[in-house]
Amino acid sequence: MPRYEYRCAENDRVVEVEHGMSEELKTWGQVCERAGIDPGGTPRSAGVEKIISLSFVGRSSSSEVCERGEMCCRGACRAG
Repeated sequence: MPRYEYRCAENDRVVEVEHGMSEELKTWGQVCERAGIDPGGTPRSAGVEKIISLSFVGRSSSSEVCERGEMCCRGACRAG
């Protein structure tokens, strides 16, 4: 499942959560619930924004596998 980072507008905290690609969290309460953390003194209704970052999205199990038994990184690991 993809991982996303969300920044809270009120407390400037950044939290990483996992959710489907079509889902988007809108409030600090939603982010905290998904991450399993206490919202602290920040209102659950506080807005959040998704931070755009580079992330790894693997291919299906039919992808080539390097000699270490991991998904092939196309030479970045220098194993293949």
